[in-house]
Amino acid sequence: MLLSLAPADLVDPVPLTLGTRPVLCAGRAHALAPAGGLPRHHPPTPFARLHRRGAPLLLPNAWDYASAAALAAEGFAAVGTTSLGVAAAAGLPDGAAATAAATLALARRLGKGRFLFTVDAEGGFSDDAAEVAELARALYAAGAAGINLEDGRPDGTLAPMELHAAKIAAVKRAVPALFVNARTDTHWAAARQENETATRLALYEQSGADGVFVPGLSDPDAIAALTSTVLVPLNILYSPAGPTLPELAALGVGRVSLGSLLYRTALAAAVAAATGLRDGRPTELAAPSYAEVQALAPAEGTHDAV
Repeated sequence: MLLSLAPADLVDPVPLTLGTRPVLCAGRAHALAPAGGLPRHHPPTPFARLHRRGAPLLLPNAWDYASAAALAAEGFAAVGTTSLGVAAAAGLPDGAAATAAATLALARRLGKGRFLFTVDAEGGFSDDAAEVAELARALYAAGAAGINLEDGRPDGTLAPMELHAAKIAAVKRAVPALFVNARTDTHWAAARQENETATRLALYEQSGADGVFVPGLSDPDAIAALTSTVLVPLNILYSPAGPTLPELAALGVGRVSLGSLLYRTALAAAVAAATGLRDGRPTELAAPSYAEVQALAPAEGTHDAV
C-alpha cells in the first residue's frame, strides 16, 4: 500500500510508504491499468511518445555537436549524449561529477540543432536535490528533452535510493516536461546488487521517473519480468552479446541505448586508420567529405523546436 504526498509538494518529495518501500509485483500493472498507470499531470511530450513497448526507441549516444547532427541526419528520432564520451573528450574522468560545465555547454550547442536530444548527467553532478533541479532547468532551457540520472557512484557503490528518488522528484517539480530516465546500476559489475533492482525501480517510478534504465541487464527472462511489472518504459543498454533489437522489442522494452559504444568505436576507427596508413595496411574505412562535415554545423540563429 502506498500513499504519495509528492504531487502535493508537501514536506518530503519522496513518496511516503506505509511500513516499507514500494515494490514491483506481477499484478501491479493490471491493478493500475484502469487509471492509466501512475498519475501524470502533464501530457506526454514528443520525446516521451517515442518510448513504446514493442517498438522501442533506439537511442544512439553522441559526444559532440557533429556526432549528434550526423546521427540525426540519418533519421534517428532522437539522440542522447554519452557521459563517457563527453568526459573523455575533455580529458576528464567519467562518473566523478567533473563534467557539469562540459555537459551543459554541449547541451547548449545541441540546442542549436533541429533534433530531439536527451542528456546523460551522471548522478546530477551533486547530491543536493535542489542543485540537480537547477541543472535540469538549465538543460531544459538549452533545449534538452530529457535527462538521464544514475544512482551508481565512482567507487562502485550505489547512492541511497531515497536520495536518488529525491533528485528525481525535485527535477520533476522543477521541470515537469523534462523526461527523467532513472538509471539504477544494480547490475554493473562493481555494485552487483541485483536484488535491489525491483525496489529501486518502484521507488523511482513513484518519485516521478518517466522511464527506468537498468544497464548491464541482458537476461531475457529478467528483462521480461521487469517489463511486465514496471509502469513506465524500461530502458536497456544494448550489448553485442545480449538480445538483439527485435528480441528486446518482443520483450516489451521501451528504449534501447547505445551508451558509449559509438564513441569507443569512433576512437578505434580513428586509431586503426592512422596506424594502417603508418604501417602500410590498406584501410576500407569510408569517411564523410570535408564539405559533408562542414554542412553539419547549424545555421546561425537556429534552435531546436522541441
